Amino acid sequence: MSNKAKHWEKTKGQMIITMILWFFFGYVIFMFGENINSASFLGYPLAYYMCAQGSIIAFVVILFWSAGRQEKIDEEFGFTEKEDD
Repeated sequence: MSNKAKHWEKTKGQMIITMILWFFFGYVIFMFGENINSASFLGYPLAYYMCAQGSIIAFVVILFWSAGRQEKIDEEFGFTEKEDD
């Protein structure tokens, strides 16, 4: 298998994990909103908090995690975009 094909396989795996996490925090948590409203966070029902704050925080964390992981994959296979000073 060529270096390019190995790079694509790792990138594809990382992309699938990112999409699963996005789907979980974007849809799955809210499907159970009625059930998780019995718990509270900072005085608000948990489903409300997750909708207002939690999912946005999760998306930002996923974004930075994904970018960092992709950078490591690119460096591993020699496709880095960093310039040497």
